[in-house]
Amino acid sequence: MSQKSIKIWYWIITLLFAAFMLFSGISEIVGPEEGKDIIVKLGYPSYLNIILGTAKILGVIILVQTKFKTIKEWAYAGFAIDFIGASASYALNGDGLASALLPLPFLIVMFLSYVLWKKKEDYI
Repeated sequence: MSQKSIKIWYWIITLLFAAFMLFSGISEIVGPEEGKDIIVKLGYPSYLNIILGTAKILGVIILVQTKFKTIKEWAYAGFAIDFIGASASYALNGDGLASALLPLPFLIVMFLSYVLWKKKEDYI
């Protein structure tokens, strides 16, 4: 894969991932009652949605910037923790395998963005 195609694929995947995370963050902050009910059903306080939503929006900003590489690593780590934590929360709450696996495709897309970013930066 050429360096140019790596850059193109990186930006396509990263922008799609960022758009989803931005939508997710906004909906966690101002979303419907159903979202708040889910987080309470999982055993967390409803204000956690505001914290997670704000963190996702800040993470999106960090992912699309090109200057601060260390904080971009932290953003990827934060998103990974969010997805793994969501999956574990569903599993430990007894919601079944399908619910527990629901966040994992987003983890895979995020990981693909991360790997392409590293290749783009010539780290791998």
